[in-house]
This record gives sequence, C-alpha cells and structure tokens, in this order.
Amino acid sequence: MLSDILGQAIEAMKHNRRRTMITIVGMAWGIATVVLLLAYGAGFGQAFENIFAQFGTNMIGVFPGRTSEQAGGSKAGVQVRLTQDDVERIQETVPGVMRVAPTVDKTVPVQNDLHSFSWDVTGITPELQSIQKLDLAAGRAITEADVQQRAHVTVIGSEAKTKLFSGLYPIGEKIRLNGVSFEVVGVMTPKMQEGDDSDINRQVNVPFTTMSDIKDTKYLDGIWMDYKGDPKMVEEALRKTLATAHGYRPSDRRAVFVANIMEQLSQFRIISLGLQVLLSFIGALTLGIAGIGLMNIMLVSVQQRTREIGVEKALGARKRHILMQFLAEALVISGIGGVGGIALAYAVAKGVGRITFYSALASNAEAGDIHLLISPNTVLVATVILIIVGTISGMIPAMKAASLDPIEALRYE
Repeated sequence: MLSDILGQAIEAMKHNRRRTMITIVGMAWGIATVVLLLAYGAGFGQAFENIFAQFGTNMIGVFPGRTSEQAGGSKAGVQVRLTQDDVERIQETVPGVMRVAPTVDKTVPVQNDLHSFSWDVTGITPELQSIQKLDLAAGRAITEADVQQRAHVTVIGSEAKTKLFSGLYPIGEKIRLNGVSFEVVGVMTPKMQEGDDSDINRQVNVPFTTMSDIKDTKYLDGIWMDYKGDPKMVEEALRKTLATAHGYRPSDRRAVFVANIMEQLSQFRIISLGLQVLLSFIGALTLGIAGIGLMNIMLVSVQQRTREIGVEKALGARKRHILMQFLAEALVISGIGGVGGIALAYAVAKGVGRITFYSALASNAEAGDIHLLISPNTVLVATVILIIVGTISGMIPAMKAASLDPIEALRYE
C-alpha cells in the first residue's frame, strides 16, 4: 500500500513538473539556509575554542595582590607575597591540581652582537611548558636538568627570534640578558598575537633557578597550574588554601588575583550557544516560509484534482487513503528538497572555506577564524526541522482533500 501511495505521489509530481521543481528549489534553499546558519554558529564557537586552546584551557594562574578586607588583627591593604612554599602547598592540598609551576619575570635588556631590546624575561620550570602549551618550532625545551644545574640556556619566542637573528638559525647562538650570557636552545611556535604591543611571541624563558642571576626569586610573580575537575571548585579550594596560609579572608578577591581560563571560556560558550539558538530560529523561519510555499502549491493541487478525489472516493477510497496520498506527495517534495539543500550547503561550506574573524585582529590567528562546520548533529537538527515543516505544510492540504464530499467533488468543474 505504501508503494502505491508513493507511486501516486510521484506521478502527481511528474504531472506538474514546473510547479514541483519550483517548490523543491524553495525547500532546498530553506534547508540549505538552516544548515549553513547552524554551521556558522558551530564555526563561531570552534573559533573561540581554538583561541583559548593555544594557551591551554584547564589551567589557573594566581598572582599576588593586596588585601581589601580586614582579617583578625590585620588591616586591609596588606601585600600578599607568594613563595615556593605556596607552590608546594597548592600541589599538596588543592584537590584536582596536577602540575604547579612558579614564575618570576623582569624587564631587562635582551641583546646580541647586532641588536638590543628591552623585553620581559621569565624564569620557569619545565612544568609551565606543558601547562601553557609552549610548543617548539626548533630546538629543545627547558629541562629539569637545566633547573638543577642552573644552566644558562634560554627558549625564545618566534618574534624574539626574528628580531634578534632575522633569518639566521638561532639554536646554539648566544644572547645577553641583563648582561648575562645565555645560549639559545629552543624557539617556540608562533601564537595568536593582537597588535604590535603584545609580547606573547617575544617571550624569553630561562630556568627558574638561573633567573636568580637576573632577579631575586624569593617572591614569585605568579603561579600557574593545570587541573582536572570542576574549575569553580578548584578555584575556591585554591583561594581557601592561600587565605589560610597568608591570614586573609577567602572572600577577599583582591588579596590574590586568579585567572581561571576555563571560567572565561565558559562565558564565551554561553554566548556561542545563544548565537546558535538564534541562528537556528532564523533558519527555521526561513524554512517555514518555504513550507508556506509548499502548502499553497498543495492547496492548488487539491483544487485541481477535486474530481479525481471524488472518483477515488466513489471507488471506495477512505479518508486516510486520500490523506496519506497528499501528505506523501508533500513529504517526497520536502525530502528531495532536503537532500538537495544539504548537498548545496556542503558545496557552499567547501567553497567559502575560512571566514576572516580573529585573524583580522591578530597575527598567526588563522585557527581563530570561522569555518563552516557541518556536523552530523547539524544535519540531524536541520532534518528534524524539515520533517516538522514538511508535515505541517502537507497535512493542511491533505486534510482538506480527505474531507471533500465525494458527490460535490464529482460535480466540480
């Protein structure tokens, strides 16, 4: 029976080819719009994920500040100083923390035989390179042996390499940091950098212990850590641990400054989700307009085939047979249009490629641009919307056809 109904639907479509093709094109355009809007929303979200991913997402940085609340006998305004004891304390007491890395930095002259610049030099441990994803383009990273031996070695950023050595191979070359000689052992891969004032690619890292030749490392300028688990719970545990150690209230947000990268990313994810919902709604409205066109065409078809419906009913066809006949025709048109629309969306996505987004603001930021991402979930959502629109658009004309009085239908001219 189902094959007969589909056969009748296809025959009816062949009988009115031009009208059917226009309707199919309208449905294809509608579903392509839905898919592309959803793909744009997904690409927008992925762009933010890529921007954050270059630095690492499950990481927290804590930096010293001043208290803003009175605690016990201490007045507000007391400076909080972080030390190596805090590094060990965080590692041992904060649940979820995996690796902890102290940092000390200072702006000093960075020189070789031809150039001299004033850049930040940072003393690090090997853990920081994993926490912050400091990948290498050449050479090697700072090792635990470098830290233990207080080796005079340095790993520099891509821009620092270009400014100091131009096109020369830098590995093994010597540079002076605040007048102290260091050997370049590695060059980091470029990261996304906004404007010329950003120093992210001008990093100069040295072993933490060797940094004492440049600056006193008793007090830390920051502590970075990565973790697993809920970012809010880890942050709150971190604040309580440091508050207990330094004698201030955990609610004092100015005593230490905490950069919770995952929390920031979560805010952007909410924005991205809101955008995708909005784009889905706009796409559904566009497809709904195409559905109205389908419904109008089907109503015209019912009117033109009134006598045919009367004959079918006189020969014993029931209401459900007529209903299924016209509903099947609407769904076949929607299905063909849907397949064509999805194919069109894939073609457009491939043809468009990358849409400029973050690279308009930053260098080395192609990964932060928007790519039209058509995932199986996108196709599934678009298909569900298509089925709903096609069913509603076909049901109204089908119900009208099924409710026709056979005698009146036979008299229709």
